[in-house]
Amino acid sequence: MRKSYRVKKEQEFQRVFEQHQSVANHKFVIYQIAKPNQPHFRVGISVGKKIGNAVQRGWVKRRIRQTLLEVKPQIKADVDFLVIARPAAQGMSMAETKKNLVHALKLAHLLTEED
Repeated sequence: MRKSYRVKKEQEFQRVFEQHQSVANHKFVIYQIAKPNQPHFRVGISVGKKIGNAVQRGWVKRRIRQTLLEVKPQIKADVDFLVIARPAAQGMSMAETKKNLVHALKLAHLLTEED
C-alpha cells in the first residue's frame, strides 16, 4: 500500500477510535469513520503483542496488507478504517486470512457489491 492509503499518525488512529463504528468477527475488529470527499480509503493496521513475537506480527500484517491489496477495487473510497488483529489470527494461512478479513469488511459494509 502506498503511504497515501495509510492511517499512520496516533492522532488519526485516536479520531477513528473515538468517533467509530465497529464490527468484529473471531479474528479481526474493524473500526471505521466516514470521510466524505476523500479520493480513496485509508487503512491502519494494528497487531498487538498477544499475537506473538515481532516475526509473527509481521507475518500477520503482511497477510492483511496483501488481502487489502487484492480487494482494493471493491473497498469504498470515503472512509478511514482500522484493522485490529485478534490473537486468534495467529498462524492463519493466506486463504484463511483473506476469508476472515473479507467477512469482517462485509460486516462493516466497506465492500461494494462487485463480488
